[in-house]
Amino acid sequence: MSLLKTVKMKPQKLFIIDGVGAILSAFLLGVVLTKFERIFGIPSETLYFLAVLPLFFALYDWYCYQSKNQNIGLLLIGIAALNVLYCLISIGLIIHHFETTTVFGWIYILIETIVVLILATIEFKVATKIKKANTQQGIKTH
Repeated sequence: MSLLKTVKMKPQKLFIIDGVGAILSAFLLGVVLTKFERIFGIPSETLYFLAVLPLFFALYDWYCYQSKNQNIGLLLIGIAALNVLYCLISIGLIIHHFETTTVFGWIYILIETIVVLILATIEFKVATKIKKANTQQGIKTH
């Protein structure tokens, strides 16, 4: 069974996937990359800032996973939008530090951005399917 089919059947699993990914990002940015600042060329202040954001996302994911909210589609749209915003902030900060960011820094940020955008796309697709199904069943989604 594909990941997309699995999360369509149990969309709450997306919050677990997103939350684990957020914690991994926070660890890599706030611990690993800061130790190798010279290799990645991204200032530690920027890395710490980028590391804090996913921690808030992980809290949101935990809340959403625990919630028995019928508006799960809306909650998925929320985290998907936050993920896209995070990617834009990451790219913007790396462009801001263009002079110091090394090839390794760009590679890390671009890979993380691609992974996060793929996840956000899945979250948007599942949310759309949920909202469509709820509309057909006459359930209010907002």
